[in-house]
Amino acid sequence: MKKNILVVSCSQSGQMTDIVSAFTRPLKDAGMNVHHEILRPQPAFPFPWPFFDFLDAFPESVRLAPRPNQPLAVAADAPFDLVIIAWTVWYLSPAQPTTAFLQSDAGRQLVDGRPVVSVVACRNMWFSAFDTLKTLVAKAGGRVVDHVALTDESPALATFITTPRWMLTGRRDSFLGLPPAGINARQVADTARFGAALAGALARDEEKRGTAMLRGLGAVKIVPHLILSERAGRRAFSVWSGIVRRFGRAGQRRRIPALCLFACYLVLMILTVVPASFLLQKLAAPLFARRLAAVGRRYAQPSGTESLP
Repeated sequence: MKKNILVVSCSQSGQMTDIVSAFTRPLKDAGMNVHHEILRPQPAFPFPWPFFDFLDAFPESVRLAPRPNQPLAVAADAPFDLVIIAWTVWYLSPAQPTTAFLQSDAGRQLVDGRPVVSVVACRNMWFSAFDTLKTLVAKAGGRVVDHVALTDESPALATFITTPRWMLTGRRDSFLGLPPAGINARQVADTARFGAALAGALARDEEKRGTAMLRGLGAVKIVPHLILSERAGRRAFSVWSGIVRRFGRAGQRRRIPALCLFACYLVLMILTVVPASFLLQKLAAPLFARRLAAVGRRYAQPSGTESLP
């Protein structure tokens, strides 16, 4: 029996579109019915981003108060066997189109009672956003049974320059000796192996068991020191998002002074706090090794970090 699979995604730069295409190709080749639903915010977010539009998306992303999407093309009561949510991270939270989908009546109905596969593509920090995504899926009545995390393989300090440049100018090529931004072509093509494994599991009805189907494929990579850095950033973002929202709603010019202060804070943090944090974490690593290992094991679930031969 052919399985019906719903794929939900949103792509501004085209990167996620390429990932979804590579991931789902083996599913289609195996005869699965794959419906790709592209989330379209209303009004659309720009790309490349004007500077203040980029900052203005921050408070609502963190506070899970997204702008709505256009109505879905698929019927909310369509009979799907599996839902694949391909998403990215905005300000340590799921991107607004993904949040809007999971909070909408149609989105909740489509997820309710179904196994969900999460596929995230981001710079490097996805831990808090994944916790949020799992909570939103659970509230909708679904369950995340697998998680694949694709991150920029470039040095973290380099991505502090290359990623904003990509978002604000649309250019992701290498420059000044820095590597190109984003998920590289090899990583994108490699996602086909997850689709192939998923096709085999679906053919065996493994999605009905509610357990991971992508174990042994190295679906995620855990970088322990990023967990602590992200938690600190998440606390700061919670405070700053509240401050900015006190100045007005999204799109209102009176928020610009608060957004300017937030931008200054970000630059200052990147130049001073982030390097100092990396150094302190390396020096104190033996003290936190056991705790970080435990947290890392939690974030490795459900698909795991292990790559079996």
